[in-house]
Amino acid sequence: MIEIKNIHKSFNGKVILDDVSGVMESGKINLIIGSSGSGKTVLMKCIIGLIQVDSGQILYDGRNFTELDDKDKKELRTQIGMLFQGSALFDSLNVEQNVMFPLDMFTNMTLSEKKKRVNEVLDRVNLKDSNRKYPAEISGGMKKRVALARAIVLNPKYLFCDEPNSGLDPLTSLVIDRLIIEITKEFNITTVMNTHDMNTVMESGDYILYLYKGKKQWEGNKEDIIFSKDQTLNDFIFASEFLKDAKHMRMIEAKQAKS
Repeated sequence: MIEIKNIHKSFNGKVILDDVSGVMESGKINLIIGSSGSGKTVLMKCIIGLIQVDSGQILYDGRNFTELDDKDKKELRTQIGMLFQGSALFDSLNVEQNVMFPLDMFTNMTLSEKKKRVNEVLDRVNLKDSNRKYPAEISGGMKKRVALARAIVLNPKYLFCDEPNSGLDPLTSLVIDRLIIEITKEFNITTVMNTHDMNTVMESGDYILYLYKGKKQWEGNKEDIIFSKDQTLNDFIFASEFLKDAKHMRMIEAKQAKS
């Protein structure tokens, strides 16, 4: 579980995050959403420790990350997996070498042990026997799955995903969403995701934190969001007539399910 308490962050006198709090539970998909400039990327970077907060607390299972010394922060970071927006694979390394990279950096495993672990995670993301392929030889969806395999190769307790569906077609996006959901629940990971993808919000949002102009405007889950009366949130989520119609249909389905 990750708790953020009263996070404040400014750059050159401009307030980016203003008293943001939230609780992100293990085994769940925790989403940070908001329009461009809302502060969601800065918030994720603060949680990971890439940006230092001005004030507030970031608690990893009760440990205040903002107060840890360098040694303890380094130890905690070995428990964090990161899925980057552009996959961030090394073009000169093949799939196996890309996934093995964190094992080379942070473990004393033998080569055979590393290869065994790499094969386990590649199999888990449905990329068995892709070890020798290079990033230039695989599709965008496969690159995301390689990046996900690399993110979980160290058995992380915490997984951060930055726009994991960016640049993917809707069907591939759905595959990635469901894979992240499965892995999160299977290994009881605390998964935190930035996303603009409303299909992801409706499919994956166990907890949703909506930022508006640096403040927490709304929080809830994928069921709550259907019945939200927050106009700012509704304008953001259901901007198109298609999505408004989809919301109406989901409300009808939810009411029928309750009756």
